[in-house]
Amino acid sequence: MSVATISPTELHHLRQSGTAVDLIDVRTPAEFQEVHADGARNIPLDRIDAGTVQGATSNQGPLYVICRSGSRAKQACEKLAQAGLKVYNVEGGTMAWETAGLPVQRGKKAISLERQVRIAAGFLVLLGAVLALVVHPWFALLSAFVGAGLMFSGITDTCGMAMVLARMPWNQVSSDSSPGAQKCCTVR
Repeated sequence: MSVATISPTELHHLRQSGTAVDLIDVRTPAEFQEVHADGARNIPLDRIDAGTVQGATSNQGPLYVICRSGSRAKQACEKLAQAGLKVYNVEGGTMAWETAGLPVQRGKKAISLERQVRIAAGFLVLLGAVLALVVHPWFALLSAFVGAGLMFSGITDTCGMAMVLARMPWNQVSSDSSPGAQKCCTVR
């Protein structure tokens, strides 16, 4: 399924022209809290569905979806488009938004989900190799399993490890440190 896209600059100009823009950021709450496009609201990818989005939408126009680089937003757009919603993926995500010098909100620093996946995968591969050398050769299957998971992730553009890590406590935002409670500043 092909997903319509819009550049961060085009979306910003659309917003400046007075058009109501509903921008949804599908990253984890911790990633969203670290930095997000000005005016975006957070609905994590693992919790997004058409009913929730439609119920929380104030206008009848299209939805604009953003993530870190565009991959998770594309997945969300495909899911929402299948439910009949008009959606656009913001090209290049928050990284492109920032690079274009557009306004962002900054908060507490967090490790991106992509980095967390690389750290966890690297740790498990190393652990499997060491255990295979020291304890029993069958522990090499742990490294093989992680390698197969990474191949599957690359082929399908979905990642089971990322879905699990997204639900971990460190990727959630506690009520006392929610984006609304935290002082953020607009940065250009």
